[in-house]
Amino acid sequence: MATKTSNTSDQNSSASDSTQKTSENSTMKVDNATVKKEEMKNAPLHKFFVDALKDIYYAEDAIVSALDKMQEAATTEELKDAFEDHQLQTKKHLSRLEKVFRLIDEKPEKKKCDAIEGIIKEGEEVIKSTETGSMTRDVALIIAAQKVEHYEIATYGGLVQLAITMGHDKAADLLDKTLQEEEDTDYNLTEIAETHINFEAEQED
Repeated sequence: MATKTSNTSDQNSSASDSTQKTSENSTMKVDNATVKKEEMKNAPLHKFFVDALKDIYYAEDAIVSALDKMQEAATTEELKDAFEDHQLQTKKHLSRLEKVFRLIDEKPEKKKCDAIEGIIKEGEEVIKSTETGSMTRDVALIIAAQKVEHYEIATYGGLVQLAITMGHDKAADLLDKTLQEEEDTDYNLTEIAETHINFEAEQED
C-alpha cells in the first residue's frame, strides 16, 4: 500500500510539473509574439508602408470630392456616368483601406498627399480653361482623370508588393483587388475617349 501511495504522489507531482511547463511555454509564446509585433511596428519598412497607406487613404478621400466636380463639368452622359460609377467605387476603396489598416494592427489615418492635391488642382484648371458643353472639355477631363488613375496604379502596385514581402497576405489581396479596379477604370476611360469623344473634339472650332 505504501508503494502505491508513493507512485500516486509521484504521478501528481509529474502532472503538476507538466502543467507548469505548459503554462510557461504558453507565456513564452505570447511574450515572443508581442516582441515580434513590436519589432515589426518599429521596422523602417513597416513605417514606410503605413505612411504610404495614410497617403493613399488621404488621396482616395480627396478623389471622392474631385469626382463630384468632374461629373458636373462633363459634357457627355457617358463620361458623367463613368465618373459617378468610379466615385462609388472609390468609396469602397476607402473602406477596403480601413480593413488593411486593421489587418496590420494600425489605426486608419490620413496623411496629406501633395501629389494628388497637385493632380486635382490641374483637373480644376482644365475645367476653367475649356468651354462648357464642349467635347474638348471631355477630352481634357479624361486625361485629368487618367493622371489620377496612373498615380493610384503606381501606388497600389507598390503597396501590394510590400505587403507580400512583409507577409501581410490578406492585406495584399485587398490592395490587389483595388489595383485591378483602378486599371479597369483607366482602360474604360481610354475606351470612352477613343470611341467618339476624341474624334468629335477634333471637329470643334
